[in-house]
Amino acid sequence: MITQKAKYALRALLALAEAEDGAPVFIADIAESQAIPRKFLELILLDLKHHGLVVSRRGKMGGYLLLRRPETITFGEVLRIVDGPLAPLPCLSKMAYRPCEDCTDEKSCRIRRVFAGVAEATREVLDSTTIADAIASDKSGQLRRSIRG
Repeated sequence: MITQKAKYALRALLALAEAEDGAPVFIADIAESQAIPRKFLELILLDLKHHGLVVSRRGKMGGYLLLRRPETITFGEVLRIVDGPLAPLPCLSKMAYRPCEDCTDEKSCRIRRVFAGVAEATREVLDSTTIADAIASDKSGQLRRSIRG
């Protein structure tokens, strides 16, 4: 399961991607339109800013905007930033690998084998689905993932 924080981060990025002409959007407007508590959204946007996904502008014409194109921001990247590794077991993580404490042999671990398939399928979907894909699915009713090579 993803955290509420990750869902809010994805909603905020979708709202920024849909902003008219890429114009900056005020935190208050994102919070209201996406039903996200404002203080929590501020922390989320700051985290996304530190990772190079969004940028903020001050002043009357200020707000937040995407720093990268929606076609280049994947759900997998956002989930890793907000929630950490995607792997269901620590011995399957590409970012934070560590052996399971109760395992004596990874190569013969039947549980690891099953979850390795789950992890690979999860990565495949999340790392090939972009913010732009999610927006396009709203319009078409079907999710079309980008082909990433």
